[in-house]
Amino acid sequence: MNAISDIQKLREEIAVNYFRMVDAGDPAVIDVFTEDAQMFYPKFGIARGKAQIGAFAQGLGREITSLEHEIESFTVLTSGSYVIVEGAERGTTMSGVDFPDGVSSFGLFCNVFEFEDELIKRIHIYVDPDFANTHAEGVAWGKSVQDSIEASP
Repeated sequence: MNAISDIQKLREEIAVNYFRMVDAGDPAVIDVFTEDAQMFYPKFGIARGKAQIGAFAQGLGREITSLEHEIESFTVLTSGSYVIVEGAERGTTMSGVDFPDGVSSFGLFCNVFEFEDELIKRIHIYVDPDFANTHAEGVAWGKSVQDSIEASP
């Protein structure tokens, strides 16, 4: 392997290990970030720096009792300083609702990691944050389209 593919392989390993740490609720996950890291999460916005990313994680932990990423089925792509991970997750909310429900929540996500050397400088997380499928009004259009497709000859 050449030097570029060695660092890309290492970054892929760090990105995948990030999910293992998240699933385990390991607070050391913050150590894989640069001090000035940026994180985006839908309906939350942008966190800047380790303290804000940690606060986000604690807040999410108050809503979800368990979270598990299906690591063995990840699609992992690398380009330059970026690692993109697409996959699925499942878990249980604090109210006892298991997700995804397979009706309007599917547990699919895509994370885009940007690295600075061996640390995550930026992570943008693309996922539906409606784990318990409680935002029915916001997705009513999807159900109406599905119903019209099923009614079509």
